[in-house]
Formats: sequence, C-alpha cells, structure tokens
Amino acid sequence: MKNVNFCVIEGKSLGFYVGMAVLSFFILLGLFAAYNMEHHGHVITGMDNQIVWGMPHIFAIFLILAASGVLNVASISSVFRKVFYSPLARLSALLAITLLIGGLSVLLLDLGRPDRLLVAMTYYNFKSIFAWNIILYNGFIAICVLYLWFMMERRMQRYYPTVGLMAFIWRLILTTGTGSIFGFLIAREAHNAAIMAPLFIALSLSLGLAVFLIVLLIDCWGTHCSLGEGILHRPKTLLGVLIAGVFYFVLVYHLTHLYFTGRHGVEYFILAGGGVYTVLFWGGYLFLGTILPLLLLYHERFTHCRISIGLASLLTIIGGFSLLYVIIIGGQAYPLNIFPGKEIISSGFFDNATVHPYTPSSWEIMLGISGIAISAFATMLALKLLPLLPRSLADADIDDTFKD
Repeated sequence: MKNVNFCVIEGKSLGFYVGMAVLSFFILLGLFAAYNMEHHGHVITGMDNQIVWGMPHIFAIFLILAASGVLNVASISSVFRKVFYSPLARLSALLAITLLIGGLSVLLLDLGRPDRLLVAMTYYNFKSIFAWNIILYNGFIAICVLYLWFMMERRMQRYYPTVGLMAFIWRLILTTGTGSIFGFLIAREAHNAAIMAPLFIALSLSLGLAVFLIVLLIDCWGTHCSLGEGILHRPKTLLGVLIAGVFYFVLVYHLTHLYFTGRHGVEYFILAGGGVYTVLFWGGYLFLGTILPLLLLYHERFTHCRISIGLASLLTIIGGFSLLYVIIIGGQAYPLNIFPGKEIISSGFFDNATVHPYTPSSWEIMLGISGIAISAFATMLALKLLPLLPRSLADADIDDTFKD
C-alpha cells in the first residue's frame, strides 16, 4: 500500500452545519424523552412488568453490536495483516468508540435514575452478566482509544499490532457477553440457548460492516474524496459472506428449538402465529435483511453499483434490527411456562397466559433515535478535529499488489 495521507473535514459547508443542527435536535428530543420517563415513570412507555426491555434496548443493543463489528475493518488490517484495509482502519476505530457511546447513552438515559449507575460501577456482583458487561464496555472504549492513538502516532507503530490483537479479542468477549445476557435467561424459552453468543458475534460483524460502508459512502460523497471500485469490492463481498453467516446461526437456532418438543410452542409463535413478530422475522429479517442484500451484492446487474451497495447495507441494518426485535421483544411477549405440563387456573405472574401485548411509545423511539444521533454527532465532530479520513481512496492510489 502506498503512503496514505489523512485529513480532517473542513466542516464549513452548509450541509455540515445543517447536519449537526438536525442531530442536535434529535439529541434534545432524546433528553426530553428521558426527562419525561424519569419524571412520570416508565408507565408512559409500552414497557411493563412483562416487557421490561423495550424499544430503547433494541436501539442500544444494535449500537453496541455495531460498535463491536465495525472494528473488524481495523482488525483485518492489523491482526490479519491485510494492509489493503489500512486506510480505513482509523475510521473503523472511531466508529467503534462513537457507536458504543451512543448505545450506552440510551441505556443510561433509560434507567430512570441515571445516578444509580454509580452503584453498578462500584459494587460488582460477578454472578451477574451485567456486572461483567460494565467492565467490558468501559475496557472496550479505552482499548479503542489506545488503538486509534497508536495508528496515528508514528512512534507507537511497533505496538500497533499488539493493541490490535487486544482489541480483537476484547470485542469478541464483549459480544459474547452481550449475547450471553439472553443465553443465560433460563426462564425465557426463546432466549435460553448457548448459540446466542455466536449468533450475536456474527450479527455484530454484519451490522458493523454495513454501518461502516454507509458511513464511508456518505463521507466520501460529502468530502468529495475519490472512492475507487477496488476499495469497495472486498468489503462488499465480505458483507455478503457475513449476512450468510448470520442466516446460518439463525437457522441452527430455530432447528435446535424445533428438535426439542418443549420448544415447539415458542417456535410456532415466532415462525407462524406471532403476528408482528412473525412478519418481522420473515419479512423484515429474512426477505429485506437477507435475501435482498445478497441479491444486490452478488447479482451481476447490481454488484458494481454504489447505490446497490449502500442499499444492501441499509437493508442489512433493517434486517438485523428486525431480528433483534423478534428475539428480545418476542421472547418476552411469549408467556412464561413456570410449571411445565400443568394447567394454571389462576395466576398473576403471566405464566401460561396469552401473549403479552407491547406497543412502543413515542418516548421510547425518541430515546432510541437519540442514541444514533449521539453517535453520528460525535463521529462528525471527531472527523472535523482529527485526521481520520484518507485524502483519496482512488484505485490509482492503491498499490497494484493489493488489487483484486
């Protein structure tokens, strides 16, 4: 790879200021929603004693998974020594930091009592996966900041691969912890599965790369940075492989549940009789998030079009979001089976009852969108202050050795 010159974005155009103003507006809406949820209680949301993780948690987990997965671009260049990806490594590390900050902001504002976070950070119950995740999330941000510094500082170049390996291992552990939150929930039939951890790892890789490609296309369009076909071809092909990988783990997850007679009820609920959850699974995840992106990425008619690559990335995000909604919300909506094989005549614990309804409120949606806005605002601000974007990604600036 030839030497790559990095630059900051000028940030003086009307589009930049309009974008920052729009993002600030959505952040303020999120703060307003958090204030109302704290002041009036979560009764104003669609969440209750049965659906305790609602739409804000879908946004938060989506951002956390994308933060872990987006670092894969930098890991490929430093850990696997594919220098073809080196010009993209700085942007990859930055997005890992900003996306995680956005996701954690949603979780913090959804607590109702954000000050109670101090208790969780100072008193650890290591039997709880949530206590592990506090350490994993904070450690991930610290390692990514160090990783980015070593990329930019020539004196630290010899330590760069070592820190890259640390970041690679740490994000695998982090995503395993996030998936294990659900895999360890033995009371929820839809969640209690060891495959949740590898499923979330695969999902994080596809979501992270999809987010990265969208940001790269937008940044190069907004800054008029030359973007060659060569630099897009490998990530585009990799995205298709990752989408197929997520489908494989989803298939194994459902086949495993179908194998066990006791799980047939929840499988019928998700795959056939779950209403909105069934529609989101087949229409949102499988069709929009899997079949269409693969068609756009690999069909000869679309594969060389940048609009198709951007659209495939967007559909991948929609599909991943739909899958998270089905797993998290659908898994809680399905009634608890506390006494298997017994008929419950009367109970106040939602066991053996009908499917629990859930409708996201506008407060939850506003809070969730604000997390994306926080990530985007922090990304744009960092790109204005630090030289993280290559001046050119044209094919002529890439060594012929690394072209496909």
